[in-house]
Amino acid sequence: MVSTTQILKDHKLRVTPFRIEVLELFSGAQHALAAADLETLLNNPDRITLYRTLKSFEEKGIIHKAIDGTNQPKFALCEAHCHEHNHHDEHVHFHCIKCENTFCIESVFIPEVSLPQGFRIKQTDMIVSGECEQCVMKEL
Repeated sequence: MVSTTQILKDHKLRVTPFRIEVLELFSGAQHALAAADLETLLNNPDRITLYRTLKSFEEKGIIHKAIDGTNQPKFALCEAHCHEHNHHDEHVHFHCIKCENTFCIESVFIPEVSLPQGFRIKQTDMIVSGECEQCVMKEL
């Protein structure tokens, strides 16, 4: 696995302790993280620095928005082959209705959509809702 320092270097971002810490949280997360989750895990960091970091990571292809139908933006690590001008995260996002976590289901791709002439697709998202594996296991 590539180190967080190397990921930052590969995406031409300055290596700072804060960026390393945020990236390590994403690397260790089993689900997408909201800014509020990061604030808690980072013990109330400077919000401006956090939001700038998230924006930089998204712009450089390190993280992507995990759209889940809620009003709270969540982010997850991009696949290794994403970069600044070309994201390859056309997978399904699964939102658990019990624990409220959102998961990237990278093995399930969003189907190609054909629109009538005159329409142009800018983004395609697919959300599947239900109960995640952990919540199902708790019921058994």
